[in-house]
Amino acid sequence: MTADEEFRPHRVAVLALDGLLPFELGIPHRIFGRPTDGRGRLLYDVVTCSVRPPGPVETDADFAVRVPHGPEALASADTVIVPASYELGPVFEEGRLTDELAAALGRIRPGTRLASICTGGYVLAAAGHLDGRPATTHWADAERFQRLFPKVRVDADVLFVDDGDVLTSAGVAAGIDLCLHMVRRDFGTAVANDVARRTVVPPHRDGGQAQYIERPVPDPGLSTTTAARAWALGRLHEPIQLRDMAGQESMSVRTFTRRFREEVGVSPGQWLTRQRVERARHLLESTELSMDQVAREAGFGTAQSMRQHLQQALGVTPTAYRRTFRAAVHAV
Repeated sequence: MTADEEFRPHRVAVLALDGLLPFELGIPHRIFGRPTDGRGRLLYDVVTCSVRPPGPVETDADFAVRVPHGPEALASADTVIVPASYELGPVFEEGRLTDELAAALGRIRPGTRLASICTGGYVLAAAGHLDGRPATTHWADAERFQRLFPKVRVDADVLFVDDGDVLTSAGVAAGIDLCLHMVRRDFGTAVANDVARRTVVPPHRDGGQAQYIERPVPDPGLSTTTAARAWALGRLHEPIQLRDMAGQESMSVRTFTRRFREEVGVSPGQWLTRQRVERARHLLESTELSMDQVAREAGFGTAQSMRQHLQQALGVTPTAYRRTFRAAVHAV
């Protein structure tokens, strides 16, 4: 068998339900439709399907979309994504699937990766895929979601939740964060960053949903923490103290910490750790530096410290991560 015959792109099926939001429907196609390997071959094959035979599906806008595939497309998918819909009927009101939707979901093969964007999580929850698992949805729906599905461990503060074979995202643009994360998980940071650049979005957004919940507008004359973050990013390899970051904005530590959390959604310490994890990932993928060198360059100090942080953030050791994604980078 030749290399061309062995190559098979990862198949993503996007399930379009009546009342869908066109923006969310387009996210998987935009993100997964971009990555290619070194020979220009698409790494993903993205198809849109319905619970019915091919035909029109109503949106929440003043137009319908024609979906080219029926539910049979779910049977051949490696990943199934359920975007948001405003017409989920019994799923949204009672937490149960319609017969039509249950039959469609029943075609999905065991082991297929499942993902949802915004209220698409209601479908996964009603099907039982989120029982006992962490998950998220739009912050405005989180309380109702938890009441309707008490077995789900809802986290309304994050942009997305990766629980291995099941992933959920918050509202609207958080679907972009989720899809970029899946590309990063499948083929590494370099591929995901390239997609982000082409899409003109950040490859990784700081913080969670907390920063988007409506609050009193701060005085525009007050200082922000932007300069401190830029300063810290330029010296991740050095020890960075909270007082030093606060000093960049001429604030007290207490004021800076409060302002930082308001703007970013996490504490300065959590933000620094995330940036260092991302730096370590990039170095593990793109360089031959030793583990000690990567740890120093990323600001973890020691390989053991880096191992602990990556294990906690990614669920794998630095060695395993490099083995997986160096191979992926060479393959593409």
